[in-house]
Amino acid sequence: MGRRLPLGAGESARTACAPVLLRAGVDEKTGEVLTAAVLTERVGWCADLVTGMTGALLSGHWNAADVDALASGVDGGGRSLPSQAWMALRRLGWSVAPPGGVRVNDRIVRMAQEQAGRVLRSVKWRADLVAGVLAAWPAAPDKRTREEWDQVRAAIPGGEHLPSGVIRSRTRQVAAYARQHGRLPAGVFELEPSPGAARMLLLSACDGQQAALERSDDRRRALLRLQLPVRPDPRSYADWTWVACPIALPSTIPADAVLHLPTLRPTGGRVRADLAFTHPVPKTKRTGHTVALGVDWGLNTLLSAGAVRLHADGTLTALGAGAQFRAAGVLAKQHRLRRTSEHLNAKTGHYTRLADPALDARHAVLAEETRRVSQRRSHLNDALAWGAARWAVDQAVAAGATVIYLEDLRSLEAGGMGRTHNTRLSQTVRGKIADRMRHLAAEAGIAVVTVPARNTSKHCPHCLAPLRHRKAPDRPTVPGWKWALCPQPGCGWQGDRDQGAWRRIAARGLTHQTKTTTDRTSGIMVIRTVVDRLETAAVLTTTPRTAGSGRSKTGPTRPRTHRPAPRRRGAPSPAGPSCGPAGRRPEGHAPTDRSRLPRAADRHQDVATISTPTTRRHRPRGAALGAGFHLHAHASPPRWTEPVPDPTVHKGSRS
Repeated sequence: MGRRLPLGAGESARTACAPVLLRAGVDEKTGEVLTAAVLTERVGWCADLVTGMTGALLSGHWNAADVDALASGVDGGGRSLPSQAWMALRRLGWSVAPPGGVRVNDRIVRMAQEQAGRVLRSVKWRADLVAGVLAAWPAAPDKRTREEWDQVRAAIPGGEHLPSGVIRSRTRQVAAYARQHGRLPAGVFELEPSPGAARMLLLSACDGQQAALERSDDRRRALLRLQLPVRPDPRSYADWTWVACPIALPSTIPADAVLHLPTLRPTGGRVRADLAFTHPVPKTKRTGHTVALGVDWGLNTLLSAGAVRLHADGTLTALGAGAQFRAAGVLAKQHRLRRTSEHLNAKTGHYTRLADPALDARHAVLAEETRRVSQRRSHLNDALAWGAARWAVDQAVAAGATVIYLEDLRSLEAGGMGRTHNTRLSQTVRGKIADRMRHLAAEAGIAVVTVPARNTSKHCPHCLAPLRHRKAPDRPTVPGWKWALCPQPGCGWQGDRDQGAWRRIAARGLTHQTKTTTDRTSGIMVIRTVVDRLETAAVLTTTPRTAGSGRSKTGPTRPRTHRPAPRRRGAPSPAGPSCGPAGRRPEGHAPTDRSRLPRAADRHQDVATISTPTTRRHRPRGAALGAGFHLHAHASPPRWTEPVPDPTVHKGSRS
């Protein structure tokens, strides 16, 4: 389905991807119903043919000259190369053939050329990065001077905006190669081997002679028709047959969306399809925002966000107290899996160094377990990224914001905070969350702009004075980092460090929105620099009073009854064997039909959950008596132990 999507005024096209499963198929030649296992096998045969040809293309053109020729965008005759990778490779004369005796059609070769062309185009950025690092190789690779940093950024295309962590990682990679071989590599093609080809079918490179996709009338199903081999080494075109695969479309695909040919990946005994679709969404804008959502990164509190409004007179006010996205349980599981993975990798490396054939079976078991743990970590990170991004976009939609200003922490390097904190900061999936946030925000027409993170947690959001950070609000003299206090007498703002940071981020974004630029290659909106003149206006003021919000009397007082409302209704309660004395209702909000009190209230709790020590040394054993109380916490008397007499309750019989 390649028709163009009609767009209205103020709309733009958004391409997304939905994962689906191919559960069965029908061989149109024989009428045989193919089960999921048979369909996976036939798709795997086709994917193996494509993978073999893709690997041959990558190994044959894994050099600087060919990659530069492809990235130049022109062929030998000076004509512009097509945007499709397989057409660009054919224009350059880079062809490939299947193994001897195997017969495939031209569309199978297209898929191999498309996959190889995408990989070779993507390696150009890494090649320029490594070349810049080698051209400005420092005297001490582990510690660059300021002049050496300026030199390496100047040698890399676009290096002035490149995160320093990326340059450091490539420097460590080159240094490891130099220690092993005694010299520097010539480039990325010597530093890295030829990449492997993924086992998948890029049907987007095909036309109707290889695959076709049709949507049903009810818009909830689709039919994928494609040619698949009946044997792993097809000898003639007769060994290829058309297979029809019904697809149940997920609810995330709108009814007016245009479907594109999917990418098939046979894995785990199933055929997974990445179904791309295009649908109209509201167009995002770079400027003209009045309500913005500021998002601050954290460690235990992953995200802190709140809305800020820009008024016509240029003042900024916060809308509410903000909210926080906490994922302590997910992060704790992530760290446990990381430690398990490190332990498995250490044992695997030990077995590799031993090189004992008797340990090959154990080595294989460890390798499989390592793969499973890595897969669990990847799935957990994906779930965390989608959950955090959805939460942030929902906050923006609820506040009526048209833009999300996100703190730019690409250059954050974990160091100097201890081994535990450094590792946790390095493992945070900030990049994934930002990408998912842009993807989900585009559906609602909300722009996502990254702003510089300098001094967002250091200065007061109301007066821009340097804050004093303390351990907790009730410990104002103990140094810490969680609680922030403004020392200015005229301001006196105090609050959570992250709560002050999102205010600063949103205010900085609204005042600098005219400085927003869009990257041409990625389409990401970013504010790169902070202007002092605009920064002085990025202060929040108190919420102005609106008309009618005063406490002055504007009308007659509503009449009130002199008889106080009864605390409970006057009807006597029914007698129950396990509800206490007859005629007494349960205390609080406990339902009357419950035979016993809740678990926490049913436990025996006296006035104090800690027993009185009999010796001079304190020996707390309150955990055995209390219901969730701390060992050194004292509980107030339960309300049901000493009921307060209520004169409004009528006891006794109605007669």
